[in-house]
Amino acid sequence: MGNLLRILLNNDQSSKSSENIFVDFENVQPTEAERPVWLLVKSVLDSAHDILLELQRYRGASEEIRMAISNPKIEDLQDKAWQSVTPLVSKLRGCFEFSLKLERVIPELLRVLCSENITPREHLEQQQALFKQFAEILDFVLKFDDLKMTTPAIQNDFSYYRRTLSRKKMANEEELPTGEDHVSNELANRMSLFYAQATPMLQSISDATAKFVTQNKDLPVEQTTDCLSLMANICRVMIENPQYRSRIKEETQLFCLRVMVGVIILYDHVHPVGAFAKTSGIEMKSCIKLLKDQQKGTVESLLNALRYTTKHLQDETTSRTIKNMLAV
Repeated sequence: MGNLLRILLNNDQSSKSSENIFVDFENVQPTEAERPVWLLVKSVLDSAHDILLELQRYRGASEEIRMAISNPKIEDLQDKAWQSVTPLVSKLRGCFEFSLKLERVIPELLRVLCSENITPREHLEQQQALFKQFAEILDFVLKFDDLKMTTPAIQNDFSYYRRTLSRKKMANEEELPTGEDHVSNELANRMSLFYAQATPMLQSISDATAKFVTQNKDLPVEQTTDCLSLMANICRVMIENPQYRSRIKEETQLFCLRVMVGVIILYDHVHPVGAFAKTSGIEMKSCIKLLKDQQKGTVESLLNALRYTTKHLQDETTSRTIKNMLAV
């Protein structure tokens, strides 16, 4: 693969050699074999930055809503709140619809990255551009969910919108949103379920991954889970190994850490026994230690993601050592 991927093996050819893969996340380009799926995923990922930007700029209509609720008989305040919240809901609709697009491309990526014709290591050696795209999805998911959790106005705005919409429909008012601003009852219900979750994007890709495993019964589950665990370990080694780390920018180092955490969380949601069990194949102690060794304040959100968005951390099968390492 030339300069796109460098594979450095230990002299003893130990079992951990499969993790010693340097993936050039900064410069990798798709091979001809990867290109069809890569282009499909790229058509979705091209919008990811704009989605995050919309959420970063989201200010909400809290003041307008507060004034409307406090003064229910003043129509001007009711109209002002409605006019303020309607375009915001349109933006929320765009984020929700983006999650549906991700759900559609996740199986396409997994179908190529986890096929049984070659080993997980060989997949990640030969299909590093698709590996990067899967990593970019996880990176986006963590960023989106972090923004969502720190923007309470999202749920407040949408709840007010739904209440007002119902009231207007009951009153047979004609001033309802149309076109791109129109949200049907069915869509509103689905959006409500989406935004009610603490980590909606994570849940979307977890569901898509679990569905992929369930629907592809001819593919051993281990082929998918082994690929995920190897991704996490590769990202860890990329930072642990000074030689690897020196080749990538600081921004890419943080990217690797986010992807490592994203894969761990995804694995923990998809696998029956989770990522913290000894059988997961993910070296959790090393991953947590790596995070805690970073400069204070730089990865606290990632440690919190492991603490609060995983499913199996508090299981009896999780060692006390790991629980203590993640204790606040």
